[in-house]
Amino acid sequence: MPGPIVTEGDRVAFRTVERDDAAFIQRSATDPRIRYSLGSIHHRSRAQQEEGIEEWIESDGTATFIACIDADDAPRGHPEDGETTPIGSFNARHVDGDRVWLSYWLLPEYHGEGYGRDVAETGIDYVFENYAVHGITAGAYEFNDASRGLLEAMGFTEVARRRESRYIDGDYYDEVRYDLLRREWAEQ
Repeated sequence: MPGPIVTEGDRVAFRTVERDDAAFIQRSATDPRIRYSLGSIHHRSRAQQEEGIEEWIESDGTATFIACIDADDAPRGHPEDGETTPIGSFNARHVDGDRVWLSYWLLPEYHGEGYGRDVAETGIDYVFENYAVHGITAGAYEFNDASRGLLEAMGFTEVARRRESRYIDGDYYDEVRYDLLRREWAEQ
């Protein structure tokens, strides 16, 4: 059974991650169209994903959600199977600190449809509304023009570049880091 819907954006809804979501989340660690953009260099089995849900997704310092569409008719509480369509994930680590580390991904078939911005904005709103953090940090690899452009369009400022920080699919790539402060988000 899918987890309860926690918050909604313009086009997406966030629901909690349940152990049944391990197979869906596994795509981020196995599909090269997703995992390379995340810098994931190691494959993970479904069993490893299930362990990961327990270890890091369910920790107090993390806010992780499954991003879904087709939730307009889904009831609050626990939607039934088929009442929402999972399209990606949003993760905010260190919500119990001063600075959150943000990551998100979408299934490739939903790229270029505007869902990425809604996922990111819904997540950023959720973080600033529910946690006393000062700012959010995010990163994108130099080859990920779509993610870098999205972060910049949402008001993030490039603050650092880790040169050749990750070996991905046969080459080294720079990681570009961005920051967004609470007051900057509020001013938009």
